[in-house]
Amino acid sequence: MNLYELLDALHDSKGLTHKRDIEAVVKTLSLGAHSDIKVGDDCAAIPNPGGGYTLFAIEGFLPSFVERDPWFAGWCGIMVNLSDIYSMGGRPSAVVDALWSRGDEAMQALLKGMADASRTYGVPIVGGHSNSRADSGHLAVSVLGHANALLTSFDAEAGDLLIAAVDLRGAYREPFPHWNCATDAPPERLRGDLELLPTLAEAGLCVAAKDISQAGWIGTTMMLLECSAIGASLDVDAIPKPLAADAQRWLLSAFPSFGFVLAVKPRHAEQVIARFHARDLACAVIGQCNDSRKLELRSGSDRAIAWDFSQQALIGCGPSVSNTHEKAHA
Repeated sequence: MNLYELLDALHDSKGLTHKRDIEAVVKTLSLGAHSDIKVGDDCAAIPNPGGGYTLFAIEGFLPSFVERDPWFAGWCGIMVNLSDIYSMGGRPSAVVDALWSRGDEAMQALLKGMADASRTYGVPIVGGHSNSRADSGHLAVSVLGHANALLTSFDAEAGDLLIAAVDLRGAYREPFPHWNCATDAPPERLRGDLELLPTLAEAGLCVAAKDISQAGWIGTTMMLLECSAIGASLDVDAIPKPLAADAQRWLLSAFPSFGFVLAVKPRHAEQVIARFHARDLACAVIGQCNDSRKLELRSGSDRAIAWDFSQQALIGCGPSVSNTHEKAHA
């Protein structure tokens, strides 16, 4: 793989560009500035007085996606929110939605997609907001959950191994980059696969995790590294991928319905990988964290720096660039 072509495509990718918009939102709203709740995770993790954490998250969907494939947009409204909960080591409790459509027919397709996913994953829809007289279709879905032991984006450390876990038993739902391995799968299998994440957290076998977002494998790993204030060397050839999939599309924009990057202590790596393999899920070590605050990509003998967090923020949820400069010159 030509790493320099990959880097050019990475920096121009829509998924990464959209993630960079987060920095302005974080600054304007002063998110996390007046709270002990860290911002940058897949969910807000709110400590409970009696122990554990309440998890709270939301996802919004582009109108082009909602209007072109309303049933699948409704399905994804449930699916991606549940993935956020599980990536934090939690289990979902309930979801609510807000949707707008051009008419009742379009709304029914959205609702059916959500209802089908709700039954499949066993998580109830308990309320929401709807408007069937809008100029275009929009959808947002929010989820509530609970974690006994938390996986965050802030706890990866130098020396941890980066592990990719993904379900390759699927196909792209064209023309979008969604790797769909869920809609035709047995519900019991889907629920059991996701249950791996909280069981890993509760067993102390994993220290940090993120589900793969529309920033792709590389962009999602970058967000994890930024929040944890570390760097990593990432072997792009080691990331499991479908045999027929274009490598660049898979690395930069594929949005798998089951896909996670984990930070794991080396002594636990074999056991973690075995748990995913036992459920016929692809899982492999793809890199290792270090204290460089840079993401280095590797392919064969080639090396290239994808991002230097000490020079440029991505989502703005790690140490500020100015603070990094101050420490470097102290």
